[in-house]
Amino acid sequence: MKKTPVFLDSLVTDMLRLRAICPFSWRVFQFRPISCEPLIIQMNKCTDEEQIFDFIERNKAILSEKQVGCAFDMLWKLQKQKTSLLKNVEDVRDHPQFLTLHNLATNKFKLMNDDTLVNVLHITQQFAGESHDPLVEALVTEAWRRLERFDIKLLSEFSSCLADQRLYFSPLMGKIADIVHRNLETTQDLSSLSVLMVNISSLISRHFQQQLVNKTELLFDTIDSSEVNVATRITRFLRNIKYCYQPLLEKCNNVFLSNVDQLDLDSISKILRLYKFLQFNSFEFIMMAKKKLTEMIPLCNHPASFVKLFVTLGPIAGPEEKKQLKSTLLLMSEDLTGEQALAVLRAMEDMESRNSHLIKSYLKISFKPTEVSFLVYAISLLPSPHLDEVGISRIEAVLPQCDLNNLSSFATSVLRWIQCDHMYLDSITGKQLKLLQKLDHYGRQRLQHSNSLDLLWEELKYVRGNTFPESLLEETIATLQHFVDEINYINVVEIASFISNTDYLSTLLLDRIASVAVQQIEKIHPFTILAIILPFSTLNYDPPQRDEFFGTCVQHLNSYLGILDPLMLVYLGFSLATLQYFPEDLLKSIFNIEFLSRLDSQLEILSSSLSARVQFHLMELNRSICLECPEFQIPWFHDRFCQQYNKGIGVMNGAQQQIYKMLAEVLGGINCVKASVLTPYYHTVDFECILDKRKKPLPYGSHNTALGQLPEMPWEPNTEIVGSRLPPGAERIALEFLDSKSFCRNIPHMKGKFAMKKRHLEILGYRVIQISQFEWNSMALSTKDARMDYLRERIFGEVKS
Repeated sequence: MKKTPVFLDSLVTDMLRLRAICPFSWRVFQFRPISCEPLIIQMNKCTDEEQIFDFIERNKAILSEKQVGCAFDMLWKLQKQKTSLLKNVEDVRDHPQFLTLHNLATNKFKLMNDDTLVNVLHITQQFAGESHDPLVEALVTEAWRRLERFDIKLLSEFSSCLADQRLYFSPLMGKIADIVHRNLETTQDLSSLSVLMVNISSLISRHFQQQLVNKTELLFDTIDSSEVNVATRITRFLRNIKYCYQPLLEKCNNVFLSNVDQLDLDSISKILRLYKFLQFNSFEFIMMAKKKLTEMIPLCNHPASFVKLFVTLGPIAGPEEKKQLKSTLLLMSEDLTGEQALAVLRAMEDMESRNSHLIKSYLKISFKPTEVSFLVYAISLLPSPHLDEVGISRIEAVLPQCDLNNLSSFATSVLRWIQCDHMYLDSITGKQLKLLQKLDHYGRQRLQHSNSLDLLWEELKYVRGNTFPESLLEETIATLQHFVDEINYINVVEIASFISNTDYLSTLLLDRIASVAVQQIEKIHPFTILAIILPFSTLNYDPPQRDEFFGTCVQHLNSYLGILDPLMLVYLGFSLATLQYFPEDLLKSIFNIEFLSRLDSQLEILSSSLSARVQFHLMELNRSICLECPEFQIPWFHDRFCQQYNKGIGVMNGAQQQIYKMLAEVLGGINCVKASVLTPYYHTVDFECILDKRKKPLPYGSHNTALGQLPEMPWEPNTEIVGSRLPPGAERIALEFLDSKSFCRNIPHMKGKFAMKKRHLEILGYRVIQISQFEWNSMALSTKDARMDYLRERIFGEVKS
């Protein structure tokens, strides 16, 4: 037998001494078994948790950090293979051998490599029962120490672990954001980057947000077209930073459409919620979602899954699908939790349907401002709304926590109650008025505390501008004007949308919007041009650089006309027509068979009210072109639609009957005035009369002047219509009584739609007399005699513009 060399004896002796002196170091450098593979292979053959736990119990004394990591990995893989009903996380967590594994990880985590460390952290969090697990804290601390050496994939996984703990604003997440920023230029892995973008989005600057958007756009074509999760995360990131960036959204949308088979109820629901928040419209995705979700109706027989289906499908469902959903809801309504009931009610609001029992039941237990404001608003829309003591006390309880959106919603509801609630007028109205005063007080407080446009906009973004309380609206506009220099290409679209809905004419704000659009048009996405033009159209305002502004906007949009959402294109054409701006390319892209077919398909999935609005705007655009731009030779094709729409015309209310009698007296008889007259192209005129060349009223019936049967074809301005020829020198007069909705809320400036009607009537040969309710109901016209004199002056005297 060979003798052991002396130097080897000496080495073993030294190592034994070292072990006695420094046991920790010995653990670090201890000899491993000749091969770890047999244990890991044995572990990988386990088919359930009990086999893994038996393995841990038998080998706990010799398991290395790598094998501990493998055991965690196996336990989590088994969970992921199970359906939600079969998952047994609590059973695994409470097993004695899981505690053994937990302790082994606590002792060995410093020996783990980076990948194992982060993976064990992730899995421990999924099984953790306590809010502060010591192992989780230790693993996070160790990962923080190693952070700078993590590659982007591992960094993204670690950031998700922090996100699971809601540590979005932690210094550690800030450190991750800094690493991403420093390495952004060399980053090529969009899958990992998209995870990081979502997780760091809450604490990065606007400039860094834009850098990430640019980088994502650059890398998007490098990912596989089947990467639904990447596209979803990118959309989430845009939602988180509140940026409806159309080019990226369109790319993500194409990924979703290309991978329909991968999309289940959860993913479709998530995508539609993101689209709704970002106000991104995709007709193709909605049609696909509607088809897939409808197929799921018979399969969703559990309240949780049914509520998710109801909330997702309801707003886009057709009549038959809505009927199926409501029938199932009736069967399940008693089994819904409060949160589920609220989700259903919100969806029903979008479906233009309401359930008073659900609303009132849930209001009694709600305490969050957003929930209470929604429920109170929903009650105010019921056929017989009534704000009782419970409703008032519930509102008062949440007022100090409310933002401007909640306060506006409450004020709208209370005002509606005051107008409708006659039965309880004496006992309730005083409390309602006091509540309005409180709402006004809290609203002014929030406005006065705003110190930047960004902070103010966070609260105003979802305010319904057209129902904003008068007292708060003026203060809000003044605050926006204070921040006018902060309006830029990033926020100009949202500010313009808000102003459109307020009906408040602020030339300072509109001039700024026009200036930003002209100077920074290349940074504004073409699909948002409608929102920028809309306030000018609605409020009938031409900025100083009118032609440059409209020309720049339309030119920026021209190359996208073929792919623009049909609804948006109709609204855009109508808005420009209101402003007397008729770009020929845009109009011809609307009035062609292919576009109108696409529009018809899209109208089928819209709510009845929205579909009617779109059709009406298309008719108005068609009418405007025929009257103002006959040279385009676009035919009039809305006779049937208008005949259906105007079926109920001719019934006068009490005030109109009173005016009708006055006009009959002024004009010399009831046969000298006509009420509710339909003109060619179906404008409705409140009252019509005809004067001969000597300013004498002509009675209807003595000559053929009644417009009666409307012509099928457009006719030239100021020419006679067959069957309605006027005597030489005679003039047809249209008297229009305009209520407050015809004017801006802050000044008696006529809005665009009503100014356009005046133009059209004049083209049709009318002398138009428009009388505002402010003037008609003024002190100067408080008596019948004063009103009669006023009518004589307007009809027979010098024409006033």
